[in-house]
Amino acid sequence: MDITSLIIAFVKISVVLGGIMTAAAYFVLLERRVAAWVQDRRGPNRVGLPLTKIRLFGLGQPLADGAKMILKEEYTPAHVDRRLFVLAPIIIMSAALAVYAAIPFGSSLPPIPQLGINEPINLVIAPQLDVGMIYVFALSSIAVYGVILGGWASNNKYSFLGGLRSSAQMIAYELPLGLGLLGVILATGSLRLDAIVGQQADSVWFALAQPLGFVVFVVAAFAEAGRLPFDLPECEQELIGGYHTEYSGMKLVLFLTAEFIHMITASFLIVILFLGGWHFPGITGGSETEITWLLAALRIGVLLAKVFCVIFFFMLVRWSWPRFRFDQLMTLAWKIMLPLGVVNLISVAFITEFQHPSYFGGRFADASPTTTLIVCAAGWVVAIVSWIVVASLSPLVTDNRPRLDLDVYGVDSQLEP
Repeated sequence: MDITSLIIAFVKISVVLGGIMTAAAYFVLLERRVAAWVQDRRGPNRVGLPLTKIRLFGLGQPLADGAKMILKEEYTPAHVDRRLFVLAPIIIMSAALAVYAAIPFGSSLPPIPQLGINEPINLVIAPQLDVGMIYVFALSSIAVYGVILGGWASNNKYSFLGGLRSSAQMIAYELPLGLGLLGVILATGSLRLDAIVGQQADSVWFALAQPLGFVVFVVAAFAEAGRLPFDLPECEQELIGGYHTEYSGMKLVLFLTAEFIHMITASFLIVILFLGGWHFPGITGGSETEITWLLAALRIGVLLAKVFCVIFFFMLVRWSWPRFRFDQLMTLAWKIMLPLGVVNLISVAFITEFQHPSYFGGRFADASPTTTLIVCAAGWVVAIVSWIVVASLSPLVTDNRPRLDLDVYGVDSQLEP
């Protein structure tokens, strides 16, 4: 690797890390404003430029929050396992940031001969990573270890219950998440994220061709990110914060920032895997279109605009839906999402085999409009039939009434009659 490649890699890492951390800070401000809008109240709007009366709609609030957390006393309770207590937020933050080595932020930039760059610049830190999707999925799974370690090392029953809930939730929803992902990989025949986007640019977005897989993946991504209505590991009403109850200062900031970064990562994956990535019909061209500076800028803008819309959807859901009960959370994963994911994977396998050149004289082996229309129609039929079956088999009402037949003293051994 020459010095030019090292400089390009260093610039990519700096831009991505700086952009992600800044975005996480200001998405906190955006979420507080969205919460105020949904709940019909005022959001943060007073903090502006220091030592001035310029408020800038509260855009200085993230800076004030960051300064407050940096200056806050760094306190570690005496009853915790100190080494694991410090290691937990480091693990979850490292895993959250390392994922972006394989996530593209566009297609590529044109060569810059004036700087000695004679090849197009791929807008991804680790270009041509053949196992990119496995890498992303593996690092996303590692994040749960930080949560479990934080709950265990805190030596607190609320934190411990939060860690247990998180482990159960992550294991349950990683299965439908993987099944939704496998449908895309099966249809594309590649684990590279840029290849998945390129196929959608030349054919159709997978959200239209695999609507059932799209819904399964989005619901599982909400649960993996720990966002409402899936924030059981840290719900304030029951666990006072869950696995990070004992944390404060910068260690707490690492946990909270990693949570927002997971939401941003989930939004990127939803856009790249199902919503066409940087592609937009009539604007960004296909995968073989010659890259110009204008086209590269348009592709970056389209990708970031889609990601912003998905993040805004995450925020709307958080402040509009009530939290699930834990048994409802597990029921949704094992009895609804998992079967739907299996149905989607089997249907995609049949449709992909249907497009093989050895069937029907190869008439449906190309990406013609007729073939694309048939594939999309088949995907929607499978999705509609599956949802009708699930709705007919699921109870219409959840019984939340207290069990009068239970002996309260038998349920809780700490109570004395």
